[in-house]
Amino acid sequence: MPEAQKTWNYVLEEIQKKTSKANFFTLFKNTHLSSFEDNLAIIAAPSSMIVDMLQRRFQTEIKQALDAFTKKDCTITFVTKTVPHHEDGYRDEKEPLFASSITPAKPFVGHLPRVRPDYTFQNFAVSSSNQLAFVSSQTVSEHVGTSYNPLFIYGPVGVGKTHLMHAVANDVYQKHPERKIIYLTSEEFTNEVVEAIRNNDTARMKKRFRSAYLLMIDDIQFIEGKDRVQEELFHTFNILIDNGSQICLSSDRPPQEIKKLEKRLSSRFAGGLTVDIEPPDFELKTAIILIKAKKYGQDIGIDVAKILAENANDTRSLEGLLLRVITQAATTGEEITPILAKRALGGMIEERRSHIHADDIIKVTCDYYGIKSTQLKGPKREAALVRARQIAMYLLKTELGLTLVEIGNVLGGRDHTTVMHGVGKIEKLVDKKATISEDILGIKRSLHG
Repeated sequence: MPEAQKTWNYVLEEIQKKTSKANFFTLFKNTHLSSFEDNLAIIAAPSSMIVDMLQRRFQTEIKQALDAFTKKDCTITFVTKTVPHHEDGYRDEKEPLFASSITPAKPFVGHLPRVRPDYTFQNFAVSSSNQLAFVSSQTVSEHVGTSYNPLFIYGPVGVGKTHLMHAVANDVYQKHPERKIIYLTSEEFTNEVVEAIRNNDTARMKKRFRSAYLLMIDDIQFIEGKDRVQEELFHTFNILIDNGSQICLSSDRPPQEIKKLEKRLSSRFAGGLTVDIEPPDFELKTAIILIKAKKYGQDIGIDVAKILAENANDTRSLEGLLLRVITQAATTGEEITPILAKRALGGMIEERRSHIHADDIIKVTCDYYGIKSTQLKGPKREAALVRARQIAMYLLKTELGLTLVEIGNVLGGRDHTTVMHGVGKIEKLVDKKATISEDILGIKRSLHG
């Protein structure tokens, strides 16, 4: 093994001891020590975004590991570069250690009803907003029925709950293809229970669910108020737990907030591990765009991914925006560049902008709360001003499709991270149907006449 690879393997082993599996997988995949001469270590990563994150979060730890291994005072430089391959086009399975150890397995096709084979752990973008849910899901797939049972994942629409549920199913199937794995939505579970009762065939239905090795039910909140369905699920739940089987559930809210849910069932749900997934931040949406682009065989740049991330309200809209850009490039025969991306999204953005302007949103918001536009754009941070300012940010984003930078400029030159935080704050309150939704509705009514 070349000395550079041996050195980098040591660094990876040391880093792995100091960070989570999710962070290690996300940030150090396909990194390598490009060269090491005169105490200068050049470390290569597959994208500028990964380079930036490594510099900000792990530069000290990397240097410490390099110094310890080489017995030298090393200087580190990061570059964007792919993992080296041999001339014959095949990478040696033994080098580099990390890249070969996490090479994604080919997805199974049509192996599990209702489970998407492309929803795997390997292509799930991880950040602080979903890291706990990601690691917990991996742990469950590795230790079925013995860790976190049940696993209850909750969060708003479009944050990746279903992706993680499918990833668990895919991973467990890969390891135990002979085992019985059932994935379905709460609506489908309800329909099966109702049909069994109607056809006087509850014995068959009970045998189907209670013999599962892994039972996964998506959107479990929709069983609220359905007493017969809850009763069946309660008994199935107990039998599966006693048999050492695994249960995974997802919802848009935690167990205690699901109304008309029997206390004994709510207690069972909360008896394992309950984890939430927050709406994706700007960096995570950018990473998701890059992953989805590779799925379509497109190697788009980080600048293009940022443009799409800024214009997406949630993760479900990301793929639609990406396909819009890919289609535009295929139609015109051009490369995918920031200019093309803006042009592809321009029609969508301009259509919304043609009727309403940023000044309109600011004026209506100020009128609604009885404040001046100079206060809204100013530096003061009284609670009432901050809330009105965040609502203005949210409306500028959702009504006009302005980028974070554009919104910051409109509101007195604020940084895009401040805007991102403000928009995210209001999105969470809207998702929870907080009273603030009434304010937003009132402002929109005034805005649209």
